[in-house]
Amino acid sequence: MKIAKNNIEVKMEIPGAVVRQRTDFGDATGLGKISGEYFTLSKGVDTTPLFMGLEGNLCQCPHWGYVLSGQLTTTDANGLEESVSAEELFYWPAGHNIKVNEDAEIIMFSPQQQHTTVINHMIEVLKK
Repeated sequence: MKIAKNNIEVKMEIPGAVVRQRTDFGDATGLGKISGEYFTLSKGVDTTPLFMGLEGNLCQCPHWGYVLSGQLTTTDANGLEESVSAEELFYWPAGHNIKVNEDAEIIMFSPQQQHTTVINHMIEVLKK
Protein backbone atom coordinates (compact mmCIF):
# COMPACT_ATOMS: atom_id res chain seq x y z
CA MET A 1 0.00 0.00 0.00
CA LYS A 2 1.22 3.50 -0.75
CA ILE A 3 -0.15 7.03 -0.67
CA ALA A 4 1.11 10.42 -1.81
CA LYS A 5 1.63 13.11 0.82
CA ASN A 6 -1.03 15.41 -0.67
CA ASN A 7 -3.58 12.59 -0.59
CA ILE A 8 -3.23 12.15 3.18
CA GLU A 9 -6.09 13.88 5.02
CA VAL A 10 -5.16 17.01 6.96
CA LYS A 11 -6.46 16.36 10.48
CA MET A 12 -5.18 19.55 12.07
CA GLU A 13 -3.61 22.73 10.74
CA ILE A 14 -2.42 25.54 12.96
CA PRO A 15 0.28 28.16 12.54
CA GLY A 16 3.55 26.26 12.37
CA ALA A 17 2.09 22.75 12.04
CA VAL A 18 0.19 20.58 9.57
CA VAL A 19 -0.82 17.12 10.81
CA ARG A 20 -1.84 14.56 8.17
CA GLN A 21 -3.12 11.12 9.10
CA ARG A 22 -3.97 8.15 6.87
CA THR A 23 -5.90 5.66 8.98
CA ASP A 24 -6.14 1.93 8.19
CA PHE A 25 -2.60 1.98 6.83
CA GLY A 26 -1.69 -1.50 8.05
CA ASP A 27 -1.81 -3.80 11.00
CA ALA A 28 0.78 -4.57 13.64
CA THR A 29 -0.10 -7.64 15.62
CA GLY A 30 -0.94 -6.69 19.17
CA LEU A 31 -1.21 -2.99 18.34
CA GLY A 32 -4.19 -3.11 16.01
CA LYS A 33 -4.49 -0.96 12.93
CA ILE A 34 -1.66 1.42 12.07
CA SER A 35 -1.97 4.91 10.63
CA GLY A 36 0.58 6.47 8.30
CA GLU A 37 1.21 10.12 9.11
CA TYR A 38 3.03 13.01 7.50
CA PHE A 39 3.78 16.02 9.72
CA THR A 40 5.09 19.42 8.61
CA LEU A 41 6.36 21.35 11.65
CA SER A 42 7.92 24.78 12.08
CA LYS A 43 10.88 25.63 14.28
CA GLY A 44 9.68 26.45 17.78
CA VAL A 45 6.65 24.14 17.84
CA ASP A 46 6.36 22.59 21.31
CA THR A 47 3.72 19.93 22.02
CA THR A 48 3.82 20.50 25.80
CA PRO A 49 0.63 22.61 26.02
CA LEU A 50 -1.22 20.32 23.59
CA PHE A 51 -0.60 17.23 25.73
CA MET A 52 -1.80 18.83 28.97
CA GLY A 53 -4.49 16.59 30.43
CA LEU A 54 -3.15 13.36 28.95
CA GLU A 55 -1.55 10.85 31.33
CA GLY A 56 1.63 12.50 32.63
CA ASN A 57 0.90 15.41 30.25
CA LEU A 58 2.72 13.40 27.59
CA CYS A 59 1.80 11.66 24.34
CA GLN A 60 0.88 8.12 25.32
CA CYS A 61 1.27 6.62 21.85
CA PRO A 62 4.41 5.01 20.39
CA HIS A 63 5.61 6.13 16.94
CA TRP A 64 8.01 4.79 14.35
CA GLY A 65 9.20 7.19 11.70
CA TYR A 66 11.69 8.92 9.48
CA VAL A 67 12.84 12.55 9.44
CA LEU A 68 12.81 13.91 5.90
CA SER A 69 14.20 17.29 6.92
CA GLY A 70 14.89 19.36 10.02
CA GLN A 71 15.48 18.37 13.63
CA LEU A 72 13.26 17.54 16.60
CA THR A 73 13.94 16.74 20.24
CA THR A 74 11.80 14.44 22.36
CA THR A 75 11.70 14.49 26.14
CA ASP A 76 10.39 11.49 28.10
CA ALA A 77 8.78 11.27 31.54
CA ASN A 78 12.23 11.04 33.18
CA GLY A 79 13.47 14.18 31.42
CA LEU A 80 15.71 12.24 29.02
CA GLU A 81 16.13 14.15 25.75
CA GLU A 82 16.91 12.69 22.34
CA SER A 83 17.26 14.63 19.09
CA VAL A 84 16.54 13.24 15.62
CA SER A 85 17.63 14.89 12.39
CA ALA A 86 17.10 14.62 8.65
CA GLU A 87 17.61 11.16 7.19
CA GLU A 88 17.28 9.39 10.55
CA LEU A 89 14.79 6.71 11.52
CA PHE A 90 13.28 6.97 14.98
CA TYR A 91 11.16 5.17 17.53
CA TRP A 92 9.43 7.20 20.22
CA PRO A 93 7.88 5.05 22.96
CA ALA A 94 4.70 6.21 24.69
CA GLY A 95 5.31 9.00 27.22
CA HIS A 96 7.03 11.80 25.30
CA ASN A 97 6.87 15.47 24.33
CA ILE A 98 8.31 17.04 21.18
CA LYS A 99 10.06 20.33 20.43
CA VAL A 100 10.99 21.33 16.89
CA ASN A 101 14.54 22.72 16.65
CA GLU A 102 14.54 23.30 12.87
CA ASP A 103 11.63 23.33 10.39
CA ALA A 104 10.86 19.66 9.91
CA GLU A 105 8.96 17.15 7.84
CA ILE A 106 8.51 13.68 9.26
CA ILE A 107 6.73 10.48 8.33
CA MET A 108 5.36 8.40 11.21
CA PHE A 109 3.54 5.13 11.69
CA SER A 110 1.46 4.91 14.85
CA PRO A 111 -1.15 2.62 16.43
CA GLN A 112 -4.23 4.19 14.89
CA GLN A 113 -6.61 4.13 17.85
CA GLN A 114 -4.05 5.48 20.32
CA HIS A 115 -2.80 8.28 18.10
CA THR A 116 -6.27 9.31 16.95
CA THR A 117 -7.13 9.74 20.64
CA VAL A 118 -4.07 11.97 21.13
CA ILE A 119 -4.78 14.02 17.98
CA ASN A 120 -8.42 14.48 19.01
CA HIS A 121 -7.23 15.61 22.45
CA MET A 122 -4.95 18.22 20.83
CA ILE A 123 -7.85 19.46 18.69
CA GLU A 124 -10.02 19.85 21.81
CA VAL A 125 -7.25 21.71 23.65
CA LEU A 126 -7.02 24.17 20.74
CA LYS A 127 -10.78 24.82 20.90
CA LYS A 128 -10.50 26.10 24.49
